[in-house]
Amino acid sequence: MDEITNFITPLYAGLLGLLLIFLAFNVSRYRVGLKIPLGDGDHPALRRAIRAHANLTENAPLGLILLASIEAQAFSAAVIHTLGVMLVLGRALHSFGLNRSAGTSLGRAGGILLTWFMILLSSALAIFGVISSARF
Repeated sequence: MDEITNFITPLYAGLLGLLLIFLAFNVSRYRVGLKIPLGDGDHPALRRAIRAHANLTENAPLGLILLASIEAQAFSAAVIHTLGVMLVLGRALHSFGLNRSAGTSLGRAGGILLTWFMILLSSALAIFGVISSARF
């Protein structure tokens, strides 16, 4: 290896990995405490913990793929960091909001909006990056 290149996306992948472990531990904590090895046992707090964990696994991968895509297209570090913070903060807010209440909450709603906005902006940038570099 002649050159070491620093990438930004792994920082946000690592942060989301830590959040995933925290949420998985939270599910396990409920399972052990409530003696519910599978499913949610119709227990609302366990159901919310399961959904918070699952929702992260449903949304974070696409966000990270898009982040890596626009990083590979050489968008500025400021853009990559802004989108990465939006994704991590959005997923954390949503997870904590959902763990507190199954209903609407500021954390849950804010987290959803941040995540969706990050995915929307990243998608647009990824498409723009490809189209603007295309040679016809």
